[in-house]
Amino acid sequence: MQLKHNAIAGTLESSDAQVMVEPADQLSIMIRSEVEAQYGDQIRATAEEVLNNLEVKGVSLVIQDQGALDCTIRARIQTAILRAADVTENLPWGTKL
Repeated sequence: MQLKHNAIAGTLESSDAQVMVEPADQLSIMIRSEVEAQYGDQIRATAEEVLNNLEVKGVSLVIQDQGALDCTIRARIQTAILRAADVTENLPWGTKL
């Protein structure tokens, strides 16, 4: 999937995550979280899985975690990617295009 512009999903409320994406030449994932030492690897693995499922290669991804569950992080990343790619119909939630 090719990103066309920057996009954002989520909030900075407790138990949520704000995800910002922008087109890039290569994959870059930045995680900002109070619990990064404990859960950073899991957050990164979730992000990589979502990006692989959506076949996204070039993206700069910033995750501002506020204690979100894995399912919330997954949904926020999917939403931001689909917004950045201008996908509005036949949304491929959890599957490859």
